[in-house]
Amino acid sequence: MDQTFDIGVGLAKDHWSRLEVAFDLDGFSVTVSRDSHWGGDAKHVSFSHVTSRALAGADHICFAALWRGHPEQAFNGSLEGPALSVKGSAEEPAWEVIASWNFGGDARDTRVEDKKGKGRWLFLINMPTRAVRSSEWSGRNQDWKQAPDEYAAISFHSDDLSDCGWESTIRIDVPEGMRSGVYGLEIDNGVGKDTIPFYVVPWERTERQRIVFLAPTFTYMAYANFARGNFAGELAERVAAWKAYPHNPDQVRAYGYSTYSRHPDGTGVSLSSRHRPVLTMRPQYLIYFDPNGSGMRHFPADSHLTDWLEEKGFAFDVITDEDLDRDGLPALSPYDVVLTGTHPEYHTQRTMEALIGYREAGGNLMYLGGNGFYWKIGRNDDMPHLIEVRRAEGGMRVWASQPGEYYHQLDGEYGGLWRRNGIAPQKVAGVGFTAEGGFEGSYYVRTAASYRDDLAFLFEGISPNERIGDFGLSGGGAAGFEIDQAATDLGTPDFATVVAFSEGHGPSFHTTFEELLLPGVFEGTAREHGGISANIVYGKSETGGGLFAVGSITFCGSLSHNKYDNNVSRLLENCLRRFLADD
Repeated sequence: MDQTFDIGVGLAKDHWSRLEVAFDLDGFSVTVSRDSHWGGDAKHVSFSHVTSRALAGADHICFAALWRGHPEQAFNGSLEGPALSVKGSAEEPAWEVIASWNFGGDARDTRVEDKKGKGRWLFLINMPTRAVRSSEWSGRNQDWKQAPDEYAAISFHSDDLSDCGWESTIRIDVPEGMRSGVYGLEIDNGVGKDTIPFYVVPWERTERQRIVFLAPTFTYMAYANFARGNFAGELAERVAAWKAYPHNPDQVRAYGYSTYSRHPDGTGVSLSSRHRPVLTMRPQYLIYFDPNGSGMRHFPADSHLTDWLEEKGFAFDVITDEDLDRDGLPALSPYDVVLTGTHPEYHTQRTMEALIGYREAGGNLMYLGGNGFYWKIGRNDDMPHLIEVRRAEGGMRVWASQPGEYYHQLDGEYGGLWRRNGIAPQKVAGVGFTAEGGFEGSYYVRTAASYRDDLAFLFEGISPNERIGDFGLSGGGAAGFEIDQAATDLGTPDFATVVAFSEGHGPSFHTTFEELLLPGVFEGTAREHGGISANIVYGKSETGGGLFAVGSITFCGSLSHNKYDNNVSRLLENCLRRFLADD
């Protein structure tokens, strides 16, 4: 029978303490020493509620939680160097260590070997955080791989969740040759209903379409179950009135949180899993109360694009970020045009390099969102259901990684912004994150360069002085929320031309931190159209590769306006048809 005890000694927050528990025939005692290097005064407490005979039948040891087939009453904090010792005989009363575990090994491992070599492995449940500083961290080393003894701790959290571990209750077999696309499995048990989305990617022997939609599933995972604290009032009332997806992480808290959340100990959530229900990845999931539109983002917002493709009669395949990370450039090579979603923010080295390589080899990339290609993530081929984010060195962040904890545990690579890792978003898509504001949209106006004869096709059917996108389901305008600009010093290709820029953004918009050296002082060259502006760029390289980027998260929300007869829809269709005609 489990017994728990309050030892009556508090542990100092954000400081290391040494905890010793000694059992004998009369009971057990607890000693706590405080100080970063085990110094300081010790506090000693004795108990007589249990004897060592109660431990005789123990068949397992669980640290940081009670184990009842699953973890309960989990500890929030870090542990380092646990060990078990037994006392010798009366003649030789010295303690003998019979098992000890060094948490400073390879942070990519999901188990820890007993240093005594007796096979008493510790298995990590729900993927606690490794590659974190331990008591001996000196500040001289920043990479856990170079100084494992300074990273000999593991951080545990009561809301860690890497895999629900549920048994399968429903299985469907996708018929061979089924059209690639975005699908949903509708479930109704008589009490409630749900639609679980899934993707059908092209079969090996299936002829590819000319267009592929790259679903930004890594970004969906990064935001998975983001509890924003806004599911009340007007938003909750709209969800009920529209019969939208009713479950929100603000209220349903059993399935873990996003990399935009914090653990109970105040540290940021750095790991996210798809082996759990993802409430935010559901059709009709509303994030904001948007008085000018629907308030959708991510998975449901990307249906604005796939719906438009269907409406316009463009046949397309679908692949995911995970497919691209696994297969690299060959995943894109069969296609003439690659379309992104509205917010492809999170990427690996392999996905970034594949997209650049695709365009340089003559492919056409259409980046149809904003704040894309921003954060670097870690992955491990043995755990493909997980992604990791270390929010290092600046950027627009809701939490920051601790100094010395910028290297991923999943792959050992340095994390943070892609801009800080040498591949700014402009190198991939021509534009990069420059400003953000409230969930509100404005419009674009054409640049003088857009009136060149070789660019006239883009604006066929659009009046010369017409505002582009002063309407839409996402914030009421095509240019808004998080917006991107061209910057040649950051990698915008020489062949790309800014054909339109946004204006009229409200006071909620501010320049991103990484753009500035000092308040109002941009790093690098001055922005041609001002700091708070989204740029639309177009160009074709000498190798034939094409680039079209809209620099705004809200752009695709304007496609269906006026039954798809509008200047945003026309601009996108003109460009897509030209790319298809050129190949």
